[in-house]
Amino acid sequence: MPGGAVATGNGVGGDVRPSNPWPGILMATFAAFGGILFGYDTGTISGVKVMPDWLCTFGTRFGPGFGQCSITTSQESLIVSILSLGTFFGALLAAPLADGIGRRLALQVAATRIPLFVVGRVVAGLGVGLVSCTAPMYQSECSPKWIRGAVVACYQWAITIGLLLASIVNNSEQNRPNHSGWRIAIGLQFIWAAILAGGMWLMPESPRYLIRQGRDMEAERSLARLMSTETSDPVVAAELSDIRANLRQEMERSSGGYKELLSSENQILFRVLSGVFLQAWQQLTGINFIFYYGTTFFKNSGISNPFLISVATNVVNVGMTVPGMWAVDKVGRRSLLLIGAAGMLFCEYIIAIVGVTISTSNLAGQKVLIAFVCIYIAFFAATWGPIAWIVTGEIYPLNIRAKAMSISTASNWLWNFGIGYATPYLVNPGAGHANLGVKVFFIWGTTCVGCLVFTYFCIPETKGLSLEQIDIMYANTTPINSASYRKTLLEHDIHAVDVEGGRVNIQDLHEQDEKNIAEHKE
Repeated sequence: MPGGAVATGNGVGGDVRPSNPWPGILMATFAAFGGILFGYDTGTISGVKVMPDWLCTFGTRFGPGFGQCSITTSQESLIVSILSLGTFFGALLAAPLADGIGRRLALQVAATRIPLFVVGRVVAGLGVGLVSCTAPMYQSECSPKWIRGAVVACYQWAITIGLLLASIVNNSEQNRPNHSGWRIAIGLQFIWAAILAGGMWLMPESPRYLIRQGRDMEAERSLARLMSTETSDPVVAAELSDIRANLRQEMERSSGGYKELLSSENQILFRVLSGVFLQAWQQLTGINFIFYYGTTFFKNSGISNPFLISVATNVVNVGMTVPGMWAVDKVGRRSLLLIGAAGMLFCEYIIAIVGVTISTSNLAGQKVLIAFVCIYIAFFAATWGPIAWIVTGEIYPLNIRAKAMSISTASNWLWNFGIGYATPYLVNPGAGHANLGVKVFFIWGTTCVGCLVFTYFCIPETKGLSLEQIDIMYANTTPINSASYRKTLLEHDIHAVDVEGGRVNIQDLHEQDEKNIAEHKE
């Protein structure tokens, strides 16, 4: 079996933890603030598009009173989904930016944009797309392996906080009888952009990026800062040696161009497709139906205060991401993805069944529907929400990481666009529309079956491994057998410098272990 590059270091400290790792962890975590931009932008439109003044400004009046205006299904579809078109291209743009000017500066570029409507949402989407690729990449490259999952999960937590903030603002501004309501809701995103852009000036650049650019002295200073130690610390030198050794092996195998994404060497193509489809399946869980169309959905289901219910579902989303942040480095990525998919498909089938068997005036039935929507969101928030970003941030080799992550993130936004655009035609009544209403949850429940199957065959267990150790895992085993292989990698503590110029056969290690045990018994 072919060997791969391995290292115990994962951005901060390898197997030896610094005496005070928290300053570096907090610096890596700050990049998660970009998630607030993501969440707020995507969450704002759910409430804005049903505000009476907004409808009368951009829609058609059908009565003389305040709020007696509407937009067509095609207009709703375009306005909701158009942000994702911008984010798709923003995600693709992230690769040349992140490789050209660095992870840190790419995040700052992403935070400086002017949102207007429709065209403005496309422009805003460019920034959100850049953030959605570069923030998890920066965090993965700068976090200690023993807490990397939780640090990157903070990005998803920030997304949920952004969604909650958008929901609260929408709820407070919904009945203003002038333009100020929806303009305030949209304009507040400048605050989040300014905080991210300003704060990133204080952050160090990714040491892995600097090594890739041949800027070794800067990499040394950056890593020492992340580890809260001196550049002369032996742990810094050992970490950088592993990163260099891993990069040398990668560059011997590939040039790092886009065509390398199609390579079968070290399962690169399989890894790229795994990230692409992982992001696609995340969208196909149906979660953005709730956050894009939740207010409209609850209103059509007979809920008296759909804005308030939308706030409640966002509170669940924020709260349940926290146990997911804890569990991802304890339970593991693969296990949580399987648990989450099973939980979501159960809840979604229940929502669909309850929705088609009760009337909108049935109060008890409506409470059951809301309860299972919240449980469904809880499963997503603790599993597929953060873990899709975690896994795509860690499964790619350094030489192609930016390009592969941009492709996988673009997949997320392409599906986001498609689902956002198609959903009004699926759920709304009208000529030529499917008019599924709550029955759309039968579709989302079925796609979660696909999530289960995909995870079982395609996603390995990577908790506790360095980014470089994940390379050797892909070179030597399958996702189904990854848990036991991961254990072996950690037990034998293999480094990139140990395998440079050679190969590692894990079976040989097992045989040596058995031989040592037999000799000890004798």
